[in-house]
Amino acid sequence: MKFLDQAKVFLKSGDGGPGAVAFRREKYIEFGGPDGGDGGRGGDVVIEAADGLNTLIDYRYKQHFKAQRGHHGMGSNRNGARGEDVVLRVPVGTQILDEDQETVLCDLTEAGQRRVFLRGGDGGHGNAHFKTPTNRAPRKFHPGWPGQEQWVWLRLKLIADAGLLGLPNAGKSTFLAATTAAKPKIADYPFTTLAPNLGVVRAGDEEFVIADIPGLIEGAHEGHGLGDRFLGHVERSRILLHLIDGTADDVVASYRTIRNELAAYGGNLADKLEVIGLNKADALLDEEIDEKKAALEEASGAEVMVLSGATGQGVQKVLYRLLTVIKESKAEEPEVIHAPATRSIPRPPVGQKLPDDGEMRWDDETGEWVGGEDEDFEEDDLEEGALEEGEELEGGEEDEALDEDGPEGEEDGSDDDTDGTPRHGA
Repeated sequence: MKFLDQAKVFLKSGDGGPGAVAFRREKYIEFGGPDGGDGGRGGDVVIEAADGLNTLIDYRYKQHFKAQRGHHGMGSNRNGARGEDVVLRVPVGTQILDEDQETVLCDLTEAGQRRVFLRGGDGGHGNAHFKTPTNRAPRKFHPGWPGQEQWVWLRLKLIADAGLLGLPNAGKSTFLAATTAAKPKIADYPFTTLAPNLGVVRAGDEEFVIADIPGLIEGAHEGHGLGDRFLGHVERSRILLHLIDGTADDVVASYRTIRNELAAYGGNLADKLEVIGLNKADALLDEEIDEKKAALEEASGAEVMVLSGATGQGVQKVLYRLLTVIKESKAEEPEVIHAPATRSIPRPPVGQKLPDDGEMRWDDETGEWVGGEDEDFEEDDLEEGALEEGEELEGGEEDEALDEDGPEGEEDGSDDDTDGTPRHGA
C-alpha cells in the first residue's frame, strides 16, 4: 500500500430538512388545524482515530465528503428523520489543519478518539409550530438551516518515542532492522528509504518506539532530494538519534548539514534532545574512529557514541541512552507530544528547476511557486498528454513522484546539554 501522509479534503455537514405545511382533514373533525411536522437535523462530519491505519491513502482519490441532509417534515405532526453522519477514519497521530495550514483544528493522538468536526444544520419548523390563537391556519414554514462546509488538510505525524535522522546511507535502516522486528529496505545506494518506518525497540525489560525517515541532504527545506516533508514524523519524538556515516570524508560537514535542515524546517525540531552516533565503526581503524569522534565532539559540544548497526557494536549502549532520556521525558510529560502546525510546500512544477539559482521561490500569499523558466520538459509527458506545457502541479499532488537526487553540504554547529545529550537552539 502506498504511504501517504497528507491530503486535502472538502467536508460538508448535512443541511436541515424543511418543515411541512399540512392541515388535518378528517371526517367529523371540523377544525383540524395545522399539523405540519418539523424537518430533521442534518448529519454531522465526524473524524475518528482508528487503530491499525498507518496511511491517508483513502483520501488520495476521494476528496469530497458530505453528510446526509435531514429529511423533510410531514403531515400528522410527523417530524423528519435525522440525516446520517459521515465518519472519516484516520490513523492515530493525524492533525486536521485549516486551509492555510497554519492552524491546528484537531489533533487525534489516541485510538478510538472521535470528534464532531462539523455539526449538521437544524431542521426547519413546520406550520404547526407557527399556529397562534389569532393565526389558526398558518401556511408558514422554515426550509431548514444550512450545514457547515470547509476545506481542510489532513496531515499524519507518526507517534514515536525516538526519531532517526541522518544523511542518505548513514545506516538508519540498518540500525532499525538490527534493533527491531521491522524490515526496511537496505541497499548500498542513496534514498533506499522512500517512506517512514516504525519499529518497537526492546532494551532490557522495557520497550519504546523508534521512527526512521528518509535521509536529508543540504537544501532539503527547499525541496532537494526527497525534501523535508517527512520530518513531521519525528516532531512528536522525545529524542532524536542523529546517525553519521563514519566512512564519510568530512563527518563534521555531515553533522552540520542535518542541523541546518532542522533549524530551517522549524517545528521545534532543532530544540529536541539529541544523541549523536558515529556509525559504521566496523569499517574504520581505531585511529580514524578517535580522530572523527574528537572532531564531532568539538563541533557539537556533546558526547559522540560509536556504534555499528551491521555488527551490533555499541548498539545496546545507544539504546539504553535513548531509553533513559525517554523515561525522564515521560515522567515530566506523560501525554503524547502535540506537534505544531508545519506548512506543506508542494514540489515545483515538472520541468522547472529548484531554486539553486535563486530564481524560483514559494509565495505564501498566492500558494504557488513563482519565478524560474519552463525548461527540460520530458517529451514522453507531452506526447502522452500527462502534462501540458506551462501546467503546474496541484497542491494536493506533492505525494506523486519523489525526486531522488540532490547535493550534500554543511551547516553550523550548536550547543550542548549537561548530561552529554545536546539540546540545540533553533
